[in-house]
Amino acid sequence: MGQTFSVVEDNINSNVQHIWDTLCEVQDPEVPALSVVDLGIIRNIKILEDRSVIVDVTPTYTGCPATQLINSFIRIAIEASGYEDVNIKTVLSPPWTTEWISDEGRRKLKEYGIAPPVGKPEKRGALFGVAAEVNCPRCQSEKTERISEFGSTACKALYKCGSCLEPFEYFKCL
Repeated sequence: MGQTFSVVEDNINSNVQHIWDTLCEVQDPEVPALSVVDLGIIRNIKILEDRSVIVDVTPTYTGCPATQLINSFIRIAIEASGYEDVNIKTVLSPPWTTEWISDEGRRKLKEYGIAPPVGKPEKRGALFGVAAEVNCPRCQSEKTERISEFGSTACKALYKCGSCLEPFEYFKCL
């Protein structure tokens, strides 16, 4: 009986890993360079005995307009991998911070032309309009200036590089 439990447990762990791998392909609609896993919003995945799936998701902020779309993308991806009953549970505590963005996600942001968050969220200068000192993601120059406190989304600011003269977005440290 102990071996059967071990085999079942191994199978569940393998299936959970498969779902994690599936979610690595689900893009954030506002920053398509990142998956929902890179972004760090997937908190937990649980497969129940009836093969229903529960995914705990923490939105980047409670008013994020992409939350419902992201949840739909997650549900569709998991259903496409063979699960029919997918439940998305919103988890607000602790709140998401940019520290949850993976190292791979930070690398992808930079490659995409978005400067990754700088510093620690406890400073939260972005919330008070304080411009972060940000290197250009294209030429690495420190000679940059904030042009607008908001970019294409509320979580990004618009900067311009004084060296290569290219505009770029900065993912605010939240």
